[in-house]
Amino acid sequence: MTALATAASIMPDGLAAERLLVDLAAQLRAGGLVPYLGPALACLAPVAAPTTHEALADFFAAKVALPRRAKGNAWAAAQHIESTRHRSTVSALMAEAFRPPVAPTALHRHLAALGVPLIVDTWYDGAMRAALAASRASWGEVQGITRAGIGEDRWYRFYDAGGRETTRDAASAWETVLYKPHGGVDPVRNFLITDADYVEVLTEIDIQTPIPDIVKERRHGRGFLFVGCRFHDQLLRTYARQVSKRSADRHYVVVEPATLTRNEVKFFAAQGLTPVAVPLPRAVEILCGAVA
Repeated sequence: MTALATAASIMPDGLAAERLLVDLAAQLRAGGLVPYLGPALACLAPVAAPTTHEALADFFAAKVALPRRAKGNAWAAAQHIESTRHRSTVSALMAEAFRPPVAPTALHRHLAALGVPLIVDTWYDGAMRAALAASRASWGEVQGITRAGIGEDRWYRFYDAGGRETTRDAASAWETVLYKPHGGVDPVRNFLITDADYVEVLTEIDIQTPIPDIVKERRHGRGFLFVGCRFHDQLLRTYARQVSKRSADRHYVVVEPATLTRNEVKFFAAQGLTPVAVPLPRAVEILCGAVA
């Protein structure tokens, strides 16, 4: 039996998966799970911005002539643009790609209303920030930043709800911390996207240096719920593994079984991730609407 067939045979699906999501919704409300949001969540709202790494690679290819090795790979495409032009060109193209606002989905709004201690958002759009801004929550944001800037010696920056840069001490008072490890278009266009951006991060991430202390503190004792995520690339798997390190030992991921790769299935098994086979729109409906 193949890895995919084995996974399918033990994966909660149908009513069993929906019942599990009802329980996970209760854990979210109680603050026992950390939501880890991927780019596919934006597909549930009208959106003009890219919603996959492949779509972002296509955006780069439409703007700049790319060598064959860089086509279809957003990180390699961005690296080629930085190497042959300038970092400012990469930043300008990223800002253009994510200039169209992404409306918060029902799940974004639900999480903002819950006031959960920590939200991890791995895409570059501003939907989660917009949902938090419209809520009454006390919140702020910490973003991963490129170290390509001259004299830059930090891994991340903190921003308050108004988009002003602040300190790690201020973050300790926030009810909700929004963590965007790859940066984001708002409030000041921080982007980790080129291969070079990730060289130092991946060198240090195993010892957790690039992970903010506030994230380490708030993940402790909590499981993770991955929604709208894919892990078909080693970089994506590495970030998920390191961000969720030293947390609880039970994690869950909403999946579409037909799209899974063997590497994803192996990753789930290695990381103790329970795949929950429910279509994303239905999963969001349950997570937002389930009652205790």
